[in-house]
Amino acid sequence: MSIEKVLVVGLGMMGHGIAQTSAQAGFTTYVYDSNEESRNRGVARIAEQITGRVKKGKLTEEEGQRILNLIVPVSSFEEAKKADLVIEAVFEDLDLKREVFRALDKVMADHTIFASNTSALPISPMAAVTQRPDRFIGVHFHSPVVVMRLVEVIRGLRTSDETLAAVQEFLQKVQKSPVEVKKDSPGFITNRVYMPMFNEAVWTVYEGVSTAEDVDQAMRDGFNFPMGPLQLGDFVGLDTMLHILEDLNEKCGGNKFLPCPLHRSLVASGYLGRKSGRGFYVYE
Repeated sequence: MSIEKVLVVGLGMMGHGIAQTSAQAGFTTYVYDSNEESRNRGVARIAEQITGRVKKGKLTEEEGQRILNLIVPVSSFEEAKKADLVIEAVFEDLDLKREVFRALDKVMADHTIFASNTSALPISPMAAVTQRPDRFIGVHFHSPVVVMRLVEVIRGLRTSDETLAAVQEFLQKVQKSPVEVKKDSPGFITNRVYMPMFNEAVWTVYEGVSTAEDVDQAMRDGFNFPMGPLQLGDFVGLDTMLHILEDLNEKCGGNKFLPCPLHRSLVASGYLGRKSGRGFYVYE
């Protein structure tokens, strides 16, 4: 199956980056958000990013305008029903995502592939609310989407080989590096490995072993990481990190995913990281 038109649902931090990536690769990209203000803000972010690339000489004005022309804001799924691929990028809440896919399933063409951008949620329960579980798949883009090449591609229980191949081909065309997650397992690959490390870094600060700055420096300089685990947590959003940890803890048990009290206190205080101006670090 050839993918030519894409619909991105949800224009938050991840959604607008996915939409920009799709349009930059030459795909007609419909963008939808249930909140009109959020949709307009997402489109404005994309325009700002493209304008910035033009000013830096990375794109010509003609190339920049071509990309922006491929971004098509819509106020209903009906306006984008001819899309070949839907990438849902709403908040990490299983019930919310299932609600979105129920609505999409009633409108989109029979051939349309559904993909959920999720960092930890199971794919099969989302596919189960549609009439196309064979054309349902998970994609875990990494932030910032425009920069990061990795995308985890997660098979649901009934995802077909054809669907996997079509989505992998699309991701290669948008210059991403897809890796297959063969089993719909909690945390997939990256979160299963990274979240215990982040959690242990938080506990290290909470127990007074070291400061956040020194923990991050130790991991950067000792393991050649480009960014320390706490700094990365601030970048992703400490509320999102807490949500993922709680979900993994519920599904996997043990102690490695049990959130630290310091983490819970920061989120409860509104210290969510870069997006709120303060987390483990203070941002201007």
